[in-house]
Amino acid sequence: MNRRTVVGAMALLSLTAGTLIAGCSPTVKIEASDKPIVINMNIKIDHEIRVRVDRELDTLLDSKKGLF
Repeated sequence: MNRRTVVGAMALLSLTAGTLIAGCSPTVKIEASDKPIVINMNIKIDHEIRVRVDRELDTLLDSKKGLF
C-alpha cells in the first residue's frame, strides 16, 4: 500500500467514526405546551379577632391587683 491509500483510508475511517458518534448523541428538545397552565387555588381563610376580649381581660386584671 502506498502512503496516499493509507491516508485516504484513515480519512474515510475518521469520517465514518465521526458520523456514527454524532448519530448516537442524545438530543434534548424544549417546547412550550399548547395547553395553558391551570393553577387551582381554593383557599379558605378563617380567622378570629379577639382584641375586645383581651382588652376586657387587661382592664379586669388591672383593677384586681391582688388577684395573682
